Amino acid sequence: MANKNYYETLGVDKNATPDEIKSAYRTLAKKYHPDLNKSPEAQEKFKEINEAYECLSDPTKKSNYDTYGSAQGPNPNDFFGGNGGGFNFSGGFEDLFNMFGGGFGGFGGQKSTAINGEDIAIKLGLSFEEAVFGCEKEINVNKIESCSACSGTGAKNGTKLSTCPDCNGNGYVKYTEQSLFGRVVRTGVCKTCNGTGKKILEKCPECSGNGYNKINKKVNIKIPAGIDDGQVLTMRGAGNSGIRGGQSGDLQILVSVKQHKMLVRDGYDLNIKVYVPFYTLLLGGEVEVPLPKGTTTIKIPELTQSNTVFKLKGKGIKNLNSQNYGSVNVTIVGESPKGLSKEEKTLLSNLEDKFNNSDFSRYKNYLKDFESIK
Repeated sequence: MANKNYYETLGVDKNATPDEIKSAYRTLAKKYHPDLNKSPEAQEKFKEINEAYECLSDPTKKSNYDTYGSAQGPNPNDFFGGNGGGFNFSGGFEDLFNMFGGGFGGFGGQKSTAINGEDIAIKLGLSFEEAVFGCEKEINVNKIESCSACSGTGAKNGTKLSTCPDCNGNGYVKYTEQSLFGRVVRTGVCKTCNGTGKKILEKCPECSGNGYNKINKKVNIKIPAGIDDGQVLTMRGAGNSGIRGGQSGDLQILVSVKQHKMLVRDGYDLNIKVYVPFYTLLLGGEVEVPLPKGTTTIKIPELTQSNTVFKLKGKGIKNLNSQNYGSVNVTIVGESPKGLSKEEKTLLSNLEDKFNNSDFSRYKNYLKDFESIK
């Protein structure tokens, strides 16, 4: 049982979820059930599938299997004498160290030599409008990609392979070295085949036997509406290809958004200050305001106070996770002239007398508070 690869039997990865294991089991069980499949090997295959599922569907058994290669956990006879009464050194330190896969690194058996591809990180600049409304971009990415000519094997046409003579196809070889305990046998990756168990007879001319190429590839990126400066888009599997069956890395895209000349982003809201002549605040009027797309006109009531905020709901930026939109917050600020003619001063002086009895409540409160602290 310990020599069986249950993951391979069910056709799933070692990191498969319980639902993925169950789904694979049901598919295979239906295919090889003796009542449905009358082939001679179906009954034996059905038993293997059930045995594998019984182990991998049980968390405890699965943990034991992953750690010790057996659903029952470690066998004491593997570590102690037949009666469990103590270590049996009849084979010497060489056998003891070798039993632990070379220096207590594992429990023997061929190990995967697959290498996962690395992630690629790039920075992508967007205009304000591209970020707000979304767009598509085509970029060039320098990456490592599995050689299509040899399917990543490194051998010409993907077929010129033979069993590695140095490791007999195991991918690992035993070697001896001196330690504090004397001569020790360890297990290491075969340098001839890099752990693949296969030797290339004729190298692929496209990749020189590496199994991969360094290329410059055009990648189309769909930018979602509402993305903000500093956010990262992730394209799964678009990074560097894995080696010897490893998974490909991801492409990480750091977004940099150019600022708008007038609108300032705050989450999905946009803020803007609009300066109007002071008399517009007194008499009221209309002012045109920019939006992410186009403009709109807002009415300013008479006697509006400076720094009054008008909220335009639904005119802001689309939420990345919904169909909702933020607001455009318009702050109206009154502006005084930088200079006055003699005539204007006379007119304003006359108006000052008219306004003496008007309700300047904030101004009067200021005078009152100021007097109290003098």
